[in-house]
Formats: sequence, C-alpha cells, structure tokens
Amino acid sequence: MDSHFPDPGRALALYRTMARIRAFENAAEIASQGGVSAYGQQATGSVRVRGPLHLSTGQEAVPAGVCVHLKPADYLTSTHRGHGHTLAKGADLRRMMAELFGKATGFNGGKGGSMHIADFSVGMLGANGVVAAGLPIAVGAAHAQKLQKKDAITVCFFGDGAINRGPFLESLNWAQVYGLPVLFVCEDNRWSATTASGPMTAGDGASARAEALGIAATQVDGNDVFAVHAAAARLVDTVRSGSGPRLLHALTYRVKGHVSVDPAAYRDPAELAAALDTDPIARARAACLRAGIAAAALDGTDADAHAEVEAALVAAAEAPWPDAAAAFTDVQTTGAGQWH
Repeated sequence: MDSHFPDPGRALALYRTMARIRAFENAAEIASQGGVSAYGQQATGSVRVRGPLHLSTGQEAVPAGVCVHLKPADYLTSTHRGHGHTLAKGADLRRMMAELFGKATGFNGGKGGSMHIADFSVGMLGANGVVAAGLPIAVGAAHAQKLQKKDAITVCFFGDGAINRGPFLESLNWAQVYGLPVLFVCEDNRWSATTASGPMTAGDGASARAEALGIAATQVDGNDVFAVHAAAARLVDTVRSGSGPRLLHALTYRVKGHVSVDPAAYRDPAELAAALDTDPIARARAACLRAGIAAAALDGTDADAHAEVEAALVAAAEAPWPDAAAAFTDVQTTGAGQWH
C-alpha cells in the first residue's frame, strides 16, 4: 500500500472531490465553447458560460488534499482558477454553474462569473482575476482571525506566476512578522498564462523565497492527492496551533490552455504528454485499486459526479436572468442618489 494512503473512507472522499471538480470543469469548458454536454443530452448550441473561463484541469489533487482538513469557520482565498478550491471548500456546485452562466441563482447573482466566485457561507472569500491579489486578502483575513482570537485559519491558494509579483513578498513578510494563522499553498503548474514560469523565475522558487523570510516550506508532489493530504494535515495542524504561517509548495501541471478557448499551441506536445501520464485522478484510482477499493465504487463515484454536473447544467440553463435593477445593487454608493 502507498505510504501516504489514508483509510479507505477518506481515500474515496478525496477521489470524489477530484471527480466532481474534473466533471464540473469539463462541462463548463464545453459550455464556454458552445458545444454539447459530454454527460447527457443537453445541447447548449451556443456559448452559455459568460466571460473568461480559466480551468484547473490536472491540478485537482491540491485543493482536494488541502481543503479536506479545513473547518467551516476557516477562510480560503483563491485565484482566477478557483472552481476546484470552491468546490473542495464545500460550496454548492449548482450555484457555481449558475454563476458561470450569469444567472440570478449564482453565488454573486451572475455578476462575478468564473473569476470572481465567492461563497462566504463556507468561508470562501473569493476567486480573483488579478494575479497575486488573493495573497494580501488572505493575510488580512488571517490577521482579523488572530485579533479576534478565533479558532480558525486562512488558506491562500496562488500560482507560481504570483511569486514574481510584489504582493507575494509583502504578504509573506506581514504574515511572518505578525505570526498569522495562514497556510500559503503554491500550485506550481509551470505556466504563467502563456509563458513558462521557469525562465522568468530567479532562484529556487516559492519554497526558497518563503524560507528566506523564515517561513518553513514543504514541497510535495501535487499530482499525488494522498501525499498532498498527508503534508497538508501536518501543516494545517501546525498553523492552527498558533505556530505562525507555513507554505506548501505543490508541484503540479496545468494541462489545458490559459483560458478554455486557448489551444496552448505554444507548449511542447511532449511536455504535455508527459504531464498527462501523471494525471492525479488516474493515479488516485490506481492507488485505491491497489488498496482493495472496488472498481465499482470508483465507477459509481464518477457516475455520480457526472450526473450531478448534468443536473447543474440543466438548472443553470433554466434559471432566470438577473433583473436589470440588480445592476445597481452591491456597488459602492456615492451618497448623491444619482443611481436611483
């Protein structure tokens, strides 16, 4: 049995989270391209997903392995690839699909779309369209938790491209100086939009930069959900105990283009082929089978995920559009009343 393999119940739960994320993003990708659902008979016929759609396909093991250790009171900040983080934190899949469709039943009433998903009811403070912008938000949230003496932590997901931006240094420095309860999680997927991150990054990357500030860093195979699960368990417990910030450096790979309509022709096909051989869901399935979990249980989990996503597609398509008057809500008022 794999050294990091948890009990069968937890292993199936982790597999289920990854399967739901993959099914959701596959369907959303097709809907953003005006195609036909891969999981049922609903033909979209036109583009249904409004605005840019950034997929995290191939990275599912990181949110699954981390978020399973979080409590409802814990906070989470995300990136423009936030679907997986949001689902792993416990947000409603149907409402997220409705948000992508721009419908009134979405988390943000259709205003946020994919890049600005948020669900405060589960502690998900928001995806963010600005690279590295989630870092200072997470630090602010963690500082509030500490000042309020809450038994809660904040987890901040960001990509390797974010470490070359100023908010990364500022946020880690602030978190370390004030000993804040925040776990930084770098999803090192090797790409910054359409440019390989390696040639643009001096030194040894996220781990080395965190350690230079005195923040202990743990590097993990981000395509092995059970290794992520084990590493995150230790780090979450450490942060929750009041020992200050930590960083988890998860090495993974983004197998799709920057956005759902990007064929990523700039990428070496051999590199992509090698990455596909390390698919986190396929690896988790193989490990589960080796541990004696029945193939039927895994197949059933996949089928359930597909059925759930298909129902979400139908519900989103049938949901109402926001009222025009909703455009003037949830915005800052100038006090002059000119918007009424």
